[in-house]
Amino acid sequence: MILMISSQGDTLQSEPSLRFGRAPYFIEFNLEDDSWKAHENPAVSEAGGAGVAASQFLIDKKASAALSGRFGPNAHYALTHANIRMVTFDGDYRSVQSVIDAYKDEKLQEAKH
Repeated sequence: MILMISSQGDTLQSEPSLRFGRAPYFIEFNLEDDSWKAHENPAVSEAGGAGVAASQFLIDKKASAALSGRFGPNAHYALTHANIRMVTFDGDYRSVQSVIDAYKDEKLQEAKH
């Protein structure tokens, strides 16, 4: 299962991003073997439609779940139709790794719209 976590930086110790479409990076984390890699968000500099463009990036990467602080309505629509689970976290998490750990421990909530 592939998680994509919105992040301010390109490591597991980076601060997670509360913004989905405008997050500078996505950390791709594979729950099967705990491997990971960082991707620059190609949508971060879009004039408009960043949420949809970021959603398409996750679809192309075959993500199973997207983890972010919040999802805009267009991203929510695109991810829902692609059957990608949306999970939210709040600003209390200081690293991408802590978000992953909370996900594994089932402490995060499904996004609601």
